[in-house]
Amino acid sequence: MKYSNVLPARFVSRPNRFVANVTINGQPERVHVKNTGRCRELLVPDARVWLSKSGNPARKTAYDLIAVQKGGRLINMDAQAPNMVFGEWAEAGRFVPGLTLLKAEQTHGDSRFDYYWEAGARKGFVEVKGVTLERNGAVFFPDAPTERGVKHLHGLISCLDEGYEAAVCFVIQMADVSFFSPNDETHPAFGRALRAAAAAGVRVLALDCAVTPDSLSISGPVEVRL
Repeated sequence: MKYSNVLPARFVSRPNRFVANVTINGQPERVHVKNTGRCRELLVPDARVWLSKSGNPARKTAYDLIAVQKGGRLINMDAQAPNMVFGEWAEAGRFVPGLTLLKAEQTHGDSRFDYYWEAGARKGFVEVKGVTLERNGAVFFPDAPTERGVKHLHGLISCLDEGYEAAVCFVIQMADVSFFSPNDETHPAFGRALRAAAAAGVRVLALDCAVTPDSLSISGPVEVRL
C-alpha cells in the first residue's frame, strides 16, 4: 500500500489517543494518530515521525501520523494498514493457493473477523493484528490489554468446530525482527488464549513488512514462539 503527500515532522506530545502535537519545520501542528494503542515506546519527545496529508478540507486535522523512527528502525503505526496489506498479500496468492473469494469484515457467531475466504471447497476466517511493539529485535502483541483480542481467538476456535479453517495473522509493521511472541507481561490472558487457539488448530502466522515513509508491504514469515 502507498500513502500520498508524506512529509517528516517531530513528535512533541500526545494529549489523548486520537491526536498528537508535532512540529513541521519548527511550526506546531495538531495531527490525527492512526493508532489508539499506547505506543509509549514509539511516541517519545522529539521522535522523527511521518505524516500523510488528508485530502479532506473539512477535517479538524490536516495530517495523519503514520510512521515513526525508533533508533535505526522505521515503524509503520497506522492501525488500518495491517488489514490492507494482508488483503493485498492474500489476493496475490500468498496466503491460500487457489483463492477464489476474500471478503472483509465478516461476522460469524458473536465475532466480527477481518476476512472470510474461500478456495475451492476450503473456506475459513482470518483475524489480522498489527504489531508495533519491539524489544531487542523481538516483537510482541498486544501493547495493552485487549479483551476483544481474546474474544476473537475464542471465536476462531468456534469456527474450527463448525468446519471452517481459522487463522490469526500478526502483521509486524517493521522489518528485520527475530521472532514474535504474545506479550504475557502486559496481558497474560491473551497469551493463554493464543496458545489454546494454536493447540486447537488455529493457524498462527507472523509476517514482517518492508516499510518506507510512504509505503508498507508484507515481506515474509517470522518465527512464532508461543
